Amino acid sequence: MAANEFSADFTDVSVHENVPVEGNIRISVPLASEDEDMSTLDEPVKDTIMRDLKAVGKKFVHVLYPKNNDELLRDWDLWGPLIVCVFLAMMLQGKGADSPTHGVPQFAEVFVTVWFGAIVVTFNSHLLGGTISFFQSLCVLGYCIMPLSVSLLLCHVTLLAKGSLPLAMFIVRFICVTLAFAWATFASTTFLGNSQPPNRKALAVYPIFLFYFVISWMIITNVT
Repeated sequence: MAANEFSADFTDVSVHENVPVEGNIRISVPLASEDEDMSTLDEPVKDTIMRDLKAVGKKFVHVLYPKNNDELLRDWDLWGPLIVCVFLAMMLQGKGADSPTHGVPQFAEVFVTVWFGAIVVTFNSHLLGGTISFFQSLCVLGYCIMPLSVSLLLCHVTLLAKGSLPLAMFIVRFICVTLAFAWATFASTTFLGNSQPPNRKALAVYPIFLFYFVISWMIITNVT
């Protein structure tokens, strides 16, 4: 007898009018799988946080090596996009640090621009007949900002050598941002391209191109 089954024999069982019934009744009860037995309600908070951080890090790895993988779409979240957006806003607001009132509007400007742009691109994708959900599109667009965040960090590093060869440093920053822009656009279209009808892919890619171009322009013009 299998481990996930149990059987019971019922012999000489009487029913209405004392008619004897004989036979063998086997009832199969599937055992719960290990995945079903796992519950996160009783696990420590540290384990929950570490699991979520590993999931976010894994999605960033997918952006580093973009390929036709539906994991970024299937297990979507907005933690990564939020982290990237806050990082961009904090790094770009440093330009107005001398003014006590200039930092907050600039932080809000970057934050709203990124999220509003992602929402507009997502709505455009749905109007063109996209097959992915609203939050899946936001997840991909947000995670793919990561290359531009790295280029922003590199640009701030080059500012340390601003006193010597300023033109050369500007060229280095321009190249970094350009490569990051191409990387972000390629990664996002890799994940989102298959969700669009074949005859409308160009119309879906163009707003994505503009979205990352605006962010790239904000980086290259603010880090000087």
